[in-house]
Amino acid sequence: MILIGAGGHARACMEVIEQEGKYQIAGLVGMPEEMRSQHLGYTVIATDDALPELAKEYRCALITVGMVGPADKRIHLYRQAAQAGFLLPHIIAPTAHVSRHATIGAGTIVMHGAIVNAGARVGSNCIVNSRALIEHDATVEDHCHISTGAILNGSVTIGAGSFVGSGSVVKDGLRLGKCCLVGMGLSVRHNQADHARFIGHGRK
Repeated sequence: MILIGAGGHARACMEVIEQEGKYQIAGLVGMPEEMRSQHLGYTVIATDDALPELAKEYRCALITVGMVGPADKRIHLYRQAAQAGFLLPHIIAPTAHVSRHATIGAGTIVMHGAIVNAGARVGSNCIVNSRALIEHDATVEDHCHISTGAILNGSVTIGAGSFVGSGSVVKDGLRLGKCCLVGMGLSVRHNQADHARFIGHGRK
């Protein structure tokens, strides 16, 4: 497996991949200035331009660029990797609980201590970060980041490309539109329109 992204989130992903034990990390893809740098014993072996060539040698990839706010970079890299011919499997930490009645999309990572309960649906290229809770029948659309300790209660819908910050809680049955941003430690009690920024000042 090739990891596309060589920052802090990549290091967190490495440990999850190692513990899951299904894939061997062959190296990382990073920026030109990161070439040959080491991350937890793995080397940055290429830049984004080399993805088509890497796909001829390595079967799988994971987007390991973090996301705080807009998902544009992760979306671009995910599409670039898929077009290059990589398979983008989901990764689930052995310390996470994902119900057999839940679904997890391609290229999504579910990290340590996270819970995805029955009937929940998580789309492609998402981050379900450490100790996040996605309750029954909730839907997280593609390219979202549900950050550390965030809680999505039952039947919540999170629109594509949205970010829910650490420790925030979304009330049951609510819908957040596409490309929303919820800050850290907040309580969301009303639906949010597409591109809403719910950050603690003048919030609904």
